[in-house]
Amino acid sequence: MDSESLKAQVIKEVKTQYAMENARQLIEKVNEHCFEKCVPKPGTSLSNSEQTCFTQCMEKYMSAWNQVSTTYISRLQRQQ
Repeated sequence: MDSESLKAQVIKEVKTQYAMENARQLIEKVNEHCFEKCVPKPGTSLSNSEQTCFTQCMEKYMSAWNQVSTTYISRLQRQQ
């Protein structure tokens, strides 16, 4: 493997690890934020209203995350 191929492989692996870390953080933040908001008294199961709240919260949080990520990536691409 030549140095350019090795460099490209390393960059690809770093990007993959970065994406995995971002996904992990997203899941962690969604669970933390939405669970605290929607489940005031944890029990053995979620009520219908808690499930609805949690679902809507996750959808809003992920939509906002996607918008921020898209804007950030766009800004980075313009700077290059």
